[in-house]
Amino acid sequence: MQIQRRNALRMIGGGVIAAATAAMTACSDALPADAVVAWQGPGAEADLRHWVLAHAILAPHSHNLQSWLVDLREPDVITLHMDLERLLPETDPFSRQLVMSQGTFLELLDQAARQRGYRAEMQLFPLGAFDRKGPDQRPTARIHLLEDAAVLPDPLFAHVFRRRTNRSPYEMRPPSAQALQAIRDAVTGFPVTVGLTEPSQAAALNVHREIAKQAWSIELSTPRTLLESYKVLRVGPKEIAQHRDGLSLNDPMVRLLTTMGLFDRTKASAPDSHAIQGQIKRFNAAIDSTPAFFWMATADNERVTQLLAGRAYVRAQLAATAHDLAMHPLQQALQEYPEQKQMRAQIHQLLGAQQPGQTIQMWARLGHGPAVGPAPRRSVQSHLLHA
Repeated sequence: MQIQRRNALRMIGGGVIAAATAAMTACSDALPADAVVAWQGPGAEADLRHWVLAHAILAPHSHNLQSWLVDLREPDVITLHMDLERLLPETDPFSRQLVMSQGTFLELLDQAARQRGYRAEMQLFPLGAFDRKGPDQRPTARIHLLEDAAVLPDPLFAHVFRRRTNRSPYEMRPPSAQALQAIRDAVTGFPVTVGLTEPSQAAALNVHREIAKQAWSIELSTPRTLLESYKVLRVGPKEIAQHRDGLSLNDPMVRLLTTMGLFDRTKASAPDSHAIQGQIKRFNAAIDSTPAFFWMATADNERVTQLLAGRAYVRAQLAATAHDLAMHPLQQALQEYPEQKQMRAQIHQLLGAQQPGQTIQMWARLGHGPAVGPAPRRSVQSHLLHA
């Protein structure tokens, strides 16, 4: 879960109004080299599994939490768990998005294995899927790497190191028909239905935009969901390099006020503050610049389906990257916390997912955006489960 937009912090009446909420839609380019070294790729790894994992950790993840925990104690096997210390209980109370993020990891792992002539034989939830309440210590997947001369490289793998989540304003020119077809083709074989709202559908585009704006406003004005983002906000080179995850903000003014103890990340900014209102204004401008929206629906919301939807999403994003298109997930209206109930109903109605079980798993902006840098990534070693 990358981006550029900078906000000042303004002092009014002796208090500080923190515009650091910008980090939830944008991050600074100038990140410490150590924080993004993973994007340079692996070296000559003696263990193939380490080489494969070095690509898997570049997958997109909600809030850039990177909640992937890997057990390599069984030879030639990778057992994937969800890191139970890296959850989003407020904005993702049932961990639907986090299970999708397990899927994005597995997809890049599979592509990397193919690149080396190996088949990643996957058993999903080998000890059973956890229930709707949330994840537990059971693995999400067991992967056995088997050399297989019949395995062919995936063309999408060529774009793994270029993939970005781009939250910037986009150009209003529409994606090409060729690019849209490539995105559809990329998810063939997965249990998802893909939808695209294009510039010719002006009325539908406007409805998309209004739902996105309202859902974002709700998230920013709900203290506990705002604070959940503050908790993973990394301010300045030292924090960014130390954590290599979360939402990075390297703005000099924010860094100065943080050093002075004037930016308190334990308190939510007031909904009518300059910080929140300014952030809403900037987000709305980005939404209004969006020429197309992409979404994926599934017939049910089972854990395996969520995981496979994650695999499908990163494939769609890689296909978009191949055609120089940017994607920016808009998960707020899809989230299951009470304050978003109305927005979730509206987006499901708009996209025709109203039958029992039908679920919109992904909704994203799609268009031509400016170049942005990669998000911080932890090392492969930091994801390993030790006995």
